[in-house]
Amino acid sequence: MSAPAAHAGAGEAPASGGVTVVVENVAKRYGAVVALRGVSFTVAEGEFLAIRGPSGAGKSTLLNLIGTLDRPDSGTISVGGKPVPSPREAVAYRRRLVGFVFQDHLLLPYLTAQSNVETPLLATGVERHERGRRSRELLAEVGLLDRVRHLPAELSAGERQRVAIARALANAPQLLLADEPTGALDSVAGDRVLGLLARTRDRHGMTLIIASHDPAVPARADRVVDLVDGLLG
Repeated sequence: MSAPAAHAGAGEAPASGGVTVVVENVAKRYGAVVALRGVSFTVAEGEFLAIRGPSGAGKSTLLNLIGTLDRPDSGTISVGGKPVPSPREAVAYRRRLVGFVFQDHLLLPYLTAQSNVETPLLATGVERHERGRRSRELLAEVGLLDRVRHLPAELSAGERQRVAIARALANAPQLLLADEPTGALDSVAGDRVLGLLARTRDRHGMTLIIASHDPAVPARADRVVDLVDGLLG
């Protein structure tokens, strides 16, 4: 099933870039629970793919495998033409290629919005001045430059998720994975976050994969695949 493509701002052509993602016959189970049953699909460079399905369909498992937070029992996954590494060897892969946005923003509660955005840059040796410049630039991009000194508890749910998006962009990833990014938001905040993710893909030229049962997601995606009981429909 296809859906209308997301677009950059009026008169602004989408940036080129991103990476190809190839999933081939991937299976995963947790004890007696079968999460994925031989799933195969390809995502083109710069494509916005929506993975649609109910809770328990295997969407989060699939994103975790692509992002190397877990590994498949069988099958292969390649990103940018190279097999994804095992979770033990994947730190550099995630720093270099992948950004994550989760349903629960996972912000550190004792750090300000700016410091939360800076955290991925600490491990890459970016100097303090450049970390500050980059984090403020990203917070401005998500409309939160006036919240740089606020703690997560001082932000709304939608604002916290926008900080999480800025943090996911800190290392300029070529692949952005978003797992139910609107699941904890009301419809207004959710629509704003989806619009931000779509514009971010256009502006930065990334490949974007969103896993969600939110009916608003497919309308913004380039393409939609359905995942039910661990199988593509």
